[in-house]
Amino acid sequence: MQYGSQAWGSKTAKNGFRNENDVIDKFNSWENDEESRRWLIIMDYNLDEIEYVKAIKISGHKTDIQVQVTIKLKSAIDTENIQVKLVSNLKGFNQIDKRWVGKYVEMWHIPDDVAVLLRQYTGELTPTKTDLRDLRRMFVNEFSKEEQQSLLHFLQNNRMLIVSDVLRGRGKFTAEWMLVAQKLPQHSRWILRNINNVINYFGNGDIIITKRGNIKIGKITMQRKGGDAGRETAKMLQFKINPAELFDIES
Repeated sequence: MQYGSQAWGSKTAKNGFRNENDVIDKFNSWENDEESRRWLIIMDYNLDEIEYVKAIKISGHKTDIQVQVTIKLKSAIDTENIQVKLVSNLKGFNQIDKRWVGKYVEMWHIPDDVAVLLRQYTGELTPTKTDLRDLRRMFVNEFSKEEQQSLLHFLQNNRMLIVSDVLRGRGKFTAEWMLVAQKLPQHSRWILRNINNVINYFGNGDIIITKRGNIKIGKITMQRKGGDAGRETAKMLQFKINPAELFDIES
């Protein structure tokens, strides 16, 4: 469907949402639920024309919830794919994508020299230096200047593909909307934005090497996953954002 100018929204919530199932329940009770009716309006629906709404949970994709909307006097059913981010603080990073470097090599056709750097960065490959902050892996600012430039050059040339993949995803269940629900001690609030707005916001900006030796692509952080009690999965590559920032930008 075509999205109108109201492809965004923010409002203080009455009770907040504990998980995706709460959001599904609200959509499935849309006739009597104030917040889900507001979400449908933001998605450019005329409430008087809606005959039926059914929301279902989606797993293994960027989309967490698919909302199926039946319009009166129409045989077709519209679908809206929503990515849900639940946050419980004012600031804080939320993982948006995590894979082994090899998977990203396949997705983005990463050249061999850059793939080696990323595997050294995550610790999949043993570092080639010994004067390191962490002998298990290398930070980006521990690479040579030429290696740093090679990595940054690849990221810059493939920025649009990378940002779209980590935020929107690919295929049948690509995310069309991001719903951020923030529950704080004082109050709860939500914001719903079209994924194109989300991509423009988080994807814009310089690609830089941070002081800690990670990468920022606009407002997206790329880093070694770490943690996991030292298991092999700590060597995966992950991308993170602070979803709460969407509350602070102009519509």
